[in-house]
Amino acid sequence: MLCPIVRRSNLGGMDILAQVLDRVRLGGTLLFHFELGHPWNLELPERPYALFHYLSQGSATLALRQGQEFKMTEGDFVVITRGEPHVFYSDRRAKPLRITDLDRASSRFGVIRHGSRAKPLSTMICGNFTVSRPLFGSVLELLPPVLLLKPTADGGWLEAILRRMVTESALERPGQRVALSRLTEVLFVEVLRSWIASLNPGQGGWLGAISDPHIGPALKLIHENPERPWTLSDLGQRVGLGRSVFSARFTKLVGQSMHRYVIERRMAEAAFLLETSDEPIARIASRVGYETAAAFSKLFHRHHGLSPGRYRASRRADGGHAQSDAAEAQVSY
Repeated sequence: MLCPIVRRSNLGGMDILAQVLDRVRLGGTLLFHFELGHPWNLELPERPYALFHYLSQGSATLALRQGQEFKMTEGDFVVITRGEPHVFYSDRRAKPLRITDLDRASSRFGVIRHGSRAKPLSTMICGNFTVSRPLFGSVLELLPPVLLLKPTADGGWLEAILRRMVTESALERPGQRVALSRLTEVLFVEVLRSWIASLNPGQGGWLGAISDPHIGPALKLIHENPERPWTLSDLGQRVGLGRSVFSARFTKLVGQSMHRYVIERRMAEAAFLLETSDEPIARIASRVGYETAAAFSKLFHRHHGLSPGRYRASRRADGGHAQSDAAEAQVSY
């Protein structure tokens, strides 16, 4: 399991990440602010979204159901990307506080004290990330189940964002939910940047590949012009590699062939256009590189399990439910 320690790296190609995240209905908020006196033990249940925890003071051990344990120290930030159940503790023998036992009827973000009043004390801020456009949920799926980021010399951004979120949560002002959601988006982007910077070559699928000096520019070309009839020779030549070398490098870093990636990129673009525009299906087919609506519809159905028309209708019908579900996830635990 990856527990990256952030270091500097070339982050070229981040515009691809920006494009993808711009189309994700990313939300989230703060859930809890803990003050913990040794001995203490917290149990967090499985949730249908990613959870993040920032240890602002002290130390803790994070344990997952499968038995993995991670020692955390002051300034560590961890994301449980699949929302699986986990435990934080200073002493595993201490009686656990089950988070489901807490009354979350109030929307105010208060401090929860647990454990003894003895020192050393630990403080921890917990929140969630939600993605309510599942088509693009693969951004979270590319991350390791546990993403642990260690503090760096230039890591003041993390504490600054979280402090602002705590202040915003403590004050009941108009637009609070929207403000917290926007701050969460910034936090998520910064976490992704830090994780990408920590990757070794060949890690992280396309999220890692976007910083490669050859494959990153190739991905950028595909994302900017998915409708083009891209070939291995064409893309390889544009990024300075021969056909066979480019093909092998692309597959190794991205995790799938260039041809397959182009198809997935086209299908993602088509789904986005179907959901967000009123353009005719034939026009969308042309925009993503297919000469006939029939050929496009056949491939779209194979990829998404629905015809373009039915996909558009189902996504529009689910739109209101998705937004309300996301809002509920932000305030309930």
